[in-house]
Amino acid sequence: MPNINCFESFMEKFPLVSVVCLCYNHAAFVVDSLNSVLTQHYEPIEIIIVDDCSTDTSVSVITAWLADKKGITFIKNPENLGNTKSFNKALKMAKGDYIIDLATDDLMMPDSIAKQVEKFSTSVHENVGIVYANASLIDEHGAFISHYFKTAADGTLVNKRESGDEYVKIITGGDEAMCTVTAMVKKEVFDSLNGYDERLAYEDLDFWIRAARTYKFDFIDEVLFQKRVLPNSLGTNFHRKKSSLSKKINASTYQIIHKVYHLNKSQEEDRAILKRLHYEMLLNFKNSYYLLVLKYAYLEMKIRWRLLLK
Repeated sequence: MPNINCFESFMEKFPLVSVVCLCYNHAAFVVDSLNSVLTQHYEPIEIIIVDDCSTDTSVSVITAWLADKKGITFIKNPENLGNTKSFNKALKMAKGDYIIDLATDDLMMPDSIAKQVEKFSTSVHENVGIVYANASLIDEHGAFISHYFKTAADGTLVNKRESGDEYVKIITGGDEAMCTVTAMVKKEVFDSLNGYDERLAYEDLDFWIRAARTYKFDFIDEVLFQKRVLPNSLGTNFHRKKSSLSKKINASTYQIIHKVYHLNKSQEEDRAILKRLHYEMLLNFKNSYYLLVLKYAYLEMKIRWRLLLK
């Protein structure tokens, strides 16, 4: 008869990790991305692929890749839902104790999952909900551009990061921002926050802010992912003038910062969000989104008034 205690110990040491692979027009990159999950130096791993109604050959490329593989879930959206809804759709199916949200133009290093799971069990912080790391930025051909966080010759960070309570760092943004593409998240964090906010045009900033209000974060000072930078990447759309997608993305950022106004509990947090607010005001002024600039100006007035009253 199997030793139940040994089995439970094994499952605790090697918990199931669910990797949600989101694809939209990634035909040129999706196989390499999926292979980077399949060849991880860790098991067990659950792979859930979601194609968000790609207009290129992504579906046929994924279908061909799946031909000799078993146990992988493939969801084909009949219409384009966007990242937030597509991810939440897969999240409802995920069985893992930990979740990774992987865009299928990005790549995982072979030992990324193993090192992140280990960090969860060895962290000096209590109530850790998210573990993240550094990433290499690569172009469409896979050529190295830079590291997300500046590194020294030995590959470690030039400016060391303090982990634990990262709420203020995340709302401040800029060099303080976390590398979201590298995040491994406890399933309970997604469950407690009801996944991504589907009203928003993009998912990560809002989720990290809400998570940081309750959970601690920990950091691994290694490059564990490769993030692809493309001309049509989401990040480039923040800066496009008079673009409908850019306007929608920047409107979502305003909604997120307005949420922060209600989440903040201290003067330090209010001063931090003022820094972020000023950056966003300038960005929207340059993009000619003047209504958003006025909304930010009104929100700044409310924050400054609250600071005076505290």
